Amino acid sequence: MSIWTRISDALSALAQGESLTAVFEKLRTPPERSVAFTIAVIALGAKMAKADGQVTRDEVTAFRDVFQIAREDEANAARVFDMARTDVAGYQDYARKISVMFSDDSTTLCDLMEGLFHIALADGFYHPNEDEFLEQVSRIFGQTDAQFMALRARFVPDAPHDPYTVLGVPRDMPVEEIRKVWRKLVRDTHPDAMMARGVPEEAVRLAEKKMIDINRAWDEINGARV
Repeated sequence: MSIWTRISDALSALAQGESLTAVFEKLRTPPERSVAFTIAVIALGAKMAKADGQVTRDEVTAFRDVFQIAREDEANAARVFDMARTDVAGYQDYARKISVMFSDDSTTLCDLMEGLFHIALADGFYHPNEDEFLEQVSRIFGQTDAQFMALRARFVPDAPHDPYTVLGVPRDMPVEEIRKVWRKLVRDTHPDAMMARGVPEEAVRLAEKKMIDINRAWDEINGARV
């Protein structure tokens, strides 16, 4: 059974009157947790796509890029997107429910933010409204300013590039402590670790860019300290 079939089953429960919170409660543990992750990214992505006043083909295509959606599953993916896009609930309500859903794992919430940044930059332009949207969601998720700035530094082309910001460490931190932070980020970004915490296999490719970014940041810092 594909993840999109399982998502369709979850949506059927919503259509029959169950609340989004109740549906998420049923999806708290693997393998159902990966369904919740996918719904969360697409639901918030749909809300964000409206933040700059339009939903572009690039933003819709970004979902296929993140989740590698098979053609036979596109209808279910579109159903999730349209349901969230037309829902009268605000994105803050969605973000709060999702934050509660993954309250035991802040790393998964960071994975969610990665997917949202990918979608925001899909059309090649980072709209101020998207920046405000992502910053607010980040705060609802309980992320620090440093964590949000690290994501922005990695994804936004004209953001100041600073390897310390990318790793989320202060410039005066000893290099051995920075090495520990880098190694933890590498471990957390490994596909097996991501799938273990509920990131669907279809979205693990998000880790490819993160691994490149954090390794480059470490190389720059370590090279400058030698």
